[in-house]
Amino acid sequence: MLAAIFIGLLLILFMLGMSIPYALAITGIVGMYATGGFGVMQMQTMVQKMVNGVNGFSLMAIPFFLIAGKLMNVGSITKRIFDFCNGLVGWIPGGLGHANVLSSVVFAGMSGSAVADAAGLGTIEIKAMEEQGFDTDFSAAVTAASSTIGPIIPPIIPLIMYGVSASVSISSLLMGGVLPGSLCALSLSVMIAVISIKRKYPRREFPSLLELWKLFSRAFLSLLTPVILIGGILCGVFTATEAASVASLYAIILTVVVYREAKMKDLYMVIKEAAQESAGIMLVVASSYFYGFVITKLQIPAMILNFFLSVSSSKAVFLILINLFFLFVGCFMECNSAILILTPIVLPAAVSFGIDPIHFGLIMVFNLMIGLLTPPVGMCLYATMKVAKISFDRMVKSVLMFFVPLMITLILITYIPQITLMLPELAG
Repeated sequence: MLAAIFIGLLLILFMLGMSIPYALAITGIVGMYATGGFGVMQMQTMVQKMVNGVNGFSLMAIPFFLIAGKLMNVGSITKRIFDFCNGLVGWIPGGLGHANVLSSVVFAGMSGSAVADAAGLGTIEIKAMEEQGFDTDFSAAVTAASSTIGPIIPPIIPLIMYGVSASVSISSLLMGGVLPGSLCALSLSVMIAVISIKRKYPRREFPSLLELWKLFSRAFLSLLTPVILIGGILCGVFTATEAASVASLYAIILTVVVYREAKMKDLYMVIKEAAQESAGIMLVVASSYFYGFVITKLQIPAMILNFFLSVSSSKAVFLILINLFFLFVGCFMECNSAILILTPIVLPAAVSFGIDPIHFGLIMVFNLMIGLLTPPVGMCLYATMKVAKISFDRMVKSVLMFFVPLMITLILITYIPQITLMLPELAG
């Protein structure tokens, strides 16, 4: 009964429009009061838990990745990447649609943000596709769907949040996202090819080696970013957290020194925006740690486990139920907040069913990434519709077809753990 009231209060506060960190903190205080009052000692415990929540080395990666992602949208870096990707795969049926997906894969290795991908690359991609004869709705749908790859392929801010919350190796999680992200890109490309053949969308001519070399040379330094990051982590040169600082430093060198497309004023604004966004994220992290402490005290994870066991003792059934649950949550809750709130609740149940925490993390994040394409939250929908200048209804209708490859990818990731675990196991 107490657990139902506790969780119900949080949902009520969300529906009333209260900010997530405040809703978590208030709910936590109510939970502590219900289990023994809320005096000076309890207040000290709350402060201690919140401070400990943000006092983690891994969390330092977040502001640095935010800086790197924002800098990539300054100047011509995104256009250089898109032009090369178009030259590489633009001759396949679907042309620029495939370039759109491949650009998201490359851009993912720099920002790890779906919304940054949709907003940054989207401007270039949608305009280019429209000019070549693609429908605006289709162009917007491809851009929105491909942007969900960003938080799967390293660097991955949502997985960093999960790793901190679940006490799992960040490097292993980042490596675990490479193959699922690649599989997602492949499935989207197959869908694009099928639709493009049916609708007779244009494609470019097969490029000459000279043309491809020129495009590659122009984008070479930008393309090195994911190579440096993933290679550095795999070879043990730096940790995932240190990789974030390397990414931001490299982005600064490219935009300010090499390409000379960003001035100190632009750099100041980027750092300022990243600091503001990081502060907001850290506030959610702090309050969620206190919230996690209270739900553990109330034995809610044990109740959740007992619920799943009462439904079925089958691992396969549990995975179906947990996927449906995350898909539902993704429709209403922002990704990072959902991860921080739900991980301490559902992870113990997953572990009891013999599911590897790294595998479970990718399942959770991928579900929530699909949530970026579902109303009413659907941040990628809103970002893309603004770029494409179409209504929200048109945006939702156009993206529906791409749920097919995304759901197929989700099923494969869920029931074939090695897709996620192979690279972390090889990396040791």
